[in-house]
Amino acid sequence: MIRLVRPGRARGTARIPGSKSYTHRLLIAAGLSSGPVRLSGALDADDTRATVEGLRRLGASVRTGSRAWTVRPIRPAHRSRPTTIDCRESGTTLRLLLPVAALQDRPFRFVGRGRLPERPIGPLVASLRALGATIESEHPRRSLPVRVRGPVRSGDVAVETGGSSQPASGLALALGSLESRARLTLVGAVVSRPYLEATARVLRAFGGSVRMHPHRIDVAGPLRPPAVGVSVPPDASSAAYAWAAAAISGGSIRVPGFPQGWPQADLAILRLVERMGATIARGAGTIAVRGPLRRGIRADLTASPDLYPLAAVLACAVPGARSRLSGAPHLRHKESDRRAESLRIARALGATARIAAGGTLEIVGPPAIEPFSLPDLFDHRLVMSVAVGALAARGPCRIGDAASVAKSFPGFWNAWAEWTGARRPR
Repeated sequence: MIRLVRPGRARGTARIPGSKSYTHRLLIAAGLSSGPVRLSGALDADDTRATVEGLRRLGASVRTGSRAWTVRPIRPAHRSRPTTIDCRESGTTLRLLLPVAALQDRPFRFVGRGRLPERPIGPLVASLRALGATIESEHPRRSLPVRVRGPVRSGDVAVETGGSSQPASGLALALGSLESRARLTLVGAVVSRPYLEATARVLRAFGGSVRMHPHRIDVAGPLRPPAVGVSVPPDASSAAYAWAAAAISGGSIRVPGFPQGWPQADLAILRLVERMGATIARGAGTIAVRGPLRRGIRADLTASPDLYPLAAVLACAVPGARSRLSGAPHLRHKESDRRAESLRIARALGATARIAAGGTLEIVGPPAIEPFSLPDLFDHRLVMSVAVGALAARGPCRIGDAASVAKSFPGFWNAWAEWTGARRPR
């Protein structure tokens, strides 16, 4: 589906859906706890639905509703034939549920779609085998399908974190539900560290014991349902597009509802646009951004890789400004090769751009963003980032696949209409 996006100014109040990262983690912690849990504000998207279905296949009961979701804990069944868990295109579902499945003394078979079978899970497989799981790949050159059978034992285990923090998060959730203390040694550079902090926050919300160290995580359970249920905080990853839309268009958007103490990697967008000249205002859980942007940026996005395409688009909006985006070497293993795609997008927006030695993306903003056409995008974060860029163009721009936003932000185009005054999609 192709979407025509017209230039304009973003303003007003943006209502943002629940965090995708926290929805995944809270669902899983609820499934591993000792009683029913009520989740309010959960994100209903393609990726989180994959986790819901996966938990059901593992033996949990999940009831979804418009106001709240109810999760009853996993009750393992005794089956000799493998139970298939379809992760769809969700890498988070795969890496978080694989260790949970390995808690059970029964076989599971994990499958996926799109690029997911090509995305690496070797570090997680190695850690699970060290804990006693049996894991067999069905394809010599792909990660999926893969079969796993436990039970794993609690204890000390090393996990490689240079390619993704999700294997460590999955192990922390699974081992953190057991009463015996486990120690995870983080090997190599730790990418996306705020996501590990989010995992720790979830375990603590369920009464788990967590100690975070620079290269180690100590966890122990059991997990118990919070007395009053859990509210999923708004998604900073989704709010980033609203704030960026205000910054790039010279508008102003406020986003309410952000509680203290719930780490989110993509709140880093606020520091980024502020350094580019935007104004940030905070108060009582509300965060507002006012544009315009006035200068380029140098940023290492290792801790918040999902912002990379959006940062590349923002860099194109300041004429003649030089920007350098570095870090996040694991970008090539996302739904697309996001560094290469960000280069392509920057050039489509008229910027002078190249990938320098060491993988740094260098961008010089064009005199103006002329109307452009990018109908062949299929990665949800690329599509939403390019929509932001279209606000600053001199005329309407064609963007596709517009429907891909359902992976993480199903209501994006309706929200876009509210932010920008555009006509709602039919």
